[in-house]
Amino acid sequence: MEAVSAPVIRELSKHATTGSPDARRWRFFSAIVALIAVIPLLAVIYVAFFPTENIWPHLWSTVLPRYLEATFFLMLGVGLLATFFGVTSAWLVAFYRFPGRKLFSWALLLPFAVPAYVIAYVYTDLLEYSGPVQALLREWFGWRTPRDYWFPQIRSLGGAIIMFSLVLYPYIYLTCRAALMEQSDSLLMASRSLGAGALRTFYRIVLPIIRPALAVGLALVLMETLNDFGTVSFFAVQTLTAGLYDTWLNLGNVGGAAQIAALMVGIALALLYLERASRHKSKSYQSGGRTRPLTPTQLTGKSGYIASAFCFLLVFFGFLVPASVLGYYSIEYFDVTWNSEFFRLAMNSLQLATIAAALLVIVGALLAYSQRIAPSALNKSMARLASVGYAMPGAVLAIGVIVPLGALDNGIDGVARDYFNTSTGLIFSGTIAAIIYAYSARFLAISLGSAESGLGRITPSMDQAARTLGHSSLSILTKVHLPLLSRSMLTAAIIVFVDVLKELPATLILRPFNFETLATYLYQYASDELLEHSALAAMFIVATGIIPVILLNRASTAKQY
Repeated sequence: MEAVSAPVIRELSKHATTGSPDARRWRFFSAIVALIAVIPLLAVIYVAFFPTENIWPHLWSTVLPRYLEATFFLMLGVGLLATFFGVTSAWLVAFYRFPGRKLFSWALLLPFAVPAYVIAYVYTDLLEYSGPVQALLREWFGWRTPRDYWFPQIRSLGGAIIMFSLVLYPYIYLTCRAALMEQSDSLLMASRSLGAGALRTFYRIVLPIIRPALAVGLALVLMETLNDFGTVSFFAVQTLTAGLYDTWLNLGNVGGAAQIAALMVGIALALLYLERASRHKSKSYQSGGRTRPLTPTQLTGKSGYIASAFCFLLVFFGFLVPASVLGYYSIEYFDVTWNSEFFRLAMNSLQLATIAAALLVIVGALLAYSQRIAPSALNKSMARLASVGYAMPGAVLAIGVIVPLGALDNGIDGVARDYFNTSTGLIFSGTIAAIIYAYSARFLAISLGSAESGLGRITPSMDQAARTLGHSSLSILTKVHLPLLSRSMLTAAIIVFVDVLKELPATLILRPFNFETLATYLYQYASDELLEHSALAAMFIVATGIIPVILLNRASTAKQY
């Protein structure tokens, strides 16, 4: 592209200066978005420190230690097991050739499409005393009562750890596989030349290299574990999330729930801090010359089949089993569940997901473009602040949304009573607007990250050329950048759409009266041991979740296997 003249560059710089009206407008927009996004967090902190009734001493002396202990061991177990699954599978796929490797390279991401609460319902249905597995064992061995044999209890802390690990390890697999595929073969050859075996090379060379990628994936796994309510509620694991619901909905104490929520936010922010600190402290460099691409080693005989079996078992238990069970129930009970009620639930879910995806794509693109057109440290900080909601569990966001919206509704109602002698009732609380607000605060980071990535690939000279033709910053965005960002923003829209479709904790609390989604319907029926009647809803959620899996695999695969 032709070089841009010095006067044009000066003109562009003038528009991007702090004093430029155009730049001030974009920075003002960023500040407004950041404020709206951070209000739920501020509301939680305020109510936690200034509750109407302070029950923190009571919580601390009674149930809070139990909540903390269960949460700690749940996150520890999920972190260790998901790391083992994710790192091992990424190592095998990146470094070795074995039967089925090409298939497993993308199939290992399929469990990502299954929400944790769905897989928990499926395996409980299969493994409980009245389920088909134990019934078959009793028939084979002639057992009559539970006293005749021992069988592991699926509804337990250990069962929850396994359920979470089976569907969350793809976070670690995806990030670690990408990091391993970027490495040169030089380090591995040097390690082999010094006599190091495969395991020693892994611990001394591979693990330090992928530590930043592992930290990213592990942080996402732990935050998703902290966010879950459906699984821990169904398995009666008393985590902080379960305690928040109990304190708020059963005890009716918003202040106590906010105090638990503030503690959860602290844990989530600590995870984010540790993840970023790990990335900053661990740096690796490639030499400036040519590097030899990674060449996978062929595994033959027993080793190859063991690698194939390991990968197959992850896909089998994490995706094939739940998908098969749900598929069977969906067909078996199709005449019962395929009715107007299902269509109503599907339309409710699709409506929420579509509105949230469209809104977040627009806001994310504008927020990312604001950093480009009016760059400054403050503007960048506003964007980061707007993304903090991703670290907030859905139950925490529910409190953070309902408290300020409730205060706003009461204020409007008070004014209407004083001046117009009428009551406005609830305008925002208990409406779709409240749910969309919660979704927007939680998932804005996805659309913002996608827009920033897309804009980073567009050369600034295109902005400069458009300026010379007299276009304003908004005109440049609509006529130049948005067409080039279409693929990135479509990907972000699909991911947000599916995340909203699967979201349970915030939806369960904030949904309007007599308003159900596929996720809340599934939770209620499965909790009543009626999985077969909600299997079609679960199958719809799982099938839709496969779409972002395909997109993520395409985006992360830099070379053909």
